[in-house]
Amino acid sequence: MNYYIVIPSHNEEKLISLTLQSLVEQTVLPAKIVVVNDNSTDKTAEIVLSFADKYPFISLVNKTSDPIHLPGSKVIQAFQKGLETLDENYDFIVKADSDLIFPSNYFETIIQHFKSDEKIGMAGGFCLIEKNGEWVLENLTDKDHIRGALKAYRKECFQQIGGLKPAMGWDTVDELLSKFYGWKVVTDASLKVKHLKPTGANYNKTARYKQGEAFYTLGYGFWITAIASAKLAMMKKKPLLFLDYIKGFLKAKSAKKTMLVTPEQAKFIRNYRLKKMKEKLF
Repeated sequence: MNYYIVIPSHNEEKLISLTLQSLVEQTVLPAKIVVVNDNSTDKTAEIVLSFADKYPFISLVNKTSDPIHLPGSKVIQAFQKGLETLDENYDFIVKADSDLIFPSNYFETIIQHFKSDEKIGMAGGFCLIEKNGEWVLENLTDKDHIRGALKAYRKECFQQIGGLKPAMGWDTVDELLSKFYGWKVVTDASLKVKHLKPTGANYNKTARYKQGEAFYTLGYGFWITAIASAKLAMMKKKPLLFLDYIKGFLKAKSAKKTMLVTPEQAKFIRNYRLKKMKEKLF
C-alpha cells in the first residue's frame, strides 16, 4: 500500500531528526513525507532539508502563522498546507507529530491492518512517555482511541469524513464521524511509539478553555461534557481543569459557536458516548 505522511512542525530542531530517522528506517517506506515548517525560528527547516538531500521522498513546506500554540486549529492548518502539495495517489495518509520515534515495523503493521479488513478506516499504535527512566503509556485517553500524534486514515474514509477540521476536537470528531459512516477504528497495543514531548506541554489557559469548547462543538451536550471533563481532568491529575472545561463549554454555548457536526451526527455521537459509558458501568 502507498502511504503519505504530513508532519506539522514548529521549533522542533531538537527532535525532528529523531522522528525522520525513525521514518526512513521503516521496513515499508512511505512514498512521500512532507514536513510543514510552521513559523519556526530555530534550525527545524535546515535539519529537514538535510534529510531531503538524502531521501528524495522527503520535502519541506514553509508556513507563516501566529506563534501562539493553540491545540487544534494551528496544527491542522499546517497539516492542510502540507496536504495541498500532495496528489491523491495514496492508499492511506498519516498525520504525525514531529516529536515521535516510531518502531521500524510501525507502518508495515498498519498496512497489515488495513489489508485485513476493507472497513478499517483508521489505525494507530500507542504513545509512550519517559518517566523515571522508563517508557510508560501516556494514559490520557481510552485504549480504543488513536492519539492525534499518529493518525493513519484510509483514503476513502479520510475523504468521506471531509478531512481534518481545523479546531480543537479534530482528533475526536474524525473517529466519531468515521463510525457514523460505518468505518472501523483500530488500535494496536504492540505498536509502541516514543512521544518525546508530553501532550499539552505548551498549552496555556486559553487552550484549556478550548477543550470545553470542543465538547460543545462535538455536540456532546452538558451532561456528557461534564462526565468527559471530570474524566479527562482526573486522567491528567489536575482536578481543577474540570472547571476550565465546563467554563469553556458554557462560553461556547453562549456564543453559539459553529458546530463541527450536523444535528444528525451530533445525535449519533451522543448516543454512541452514552452507550460507551453504560458499557463501562455495567
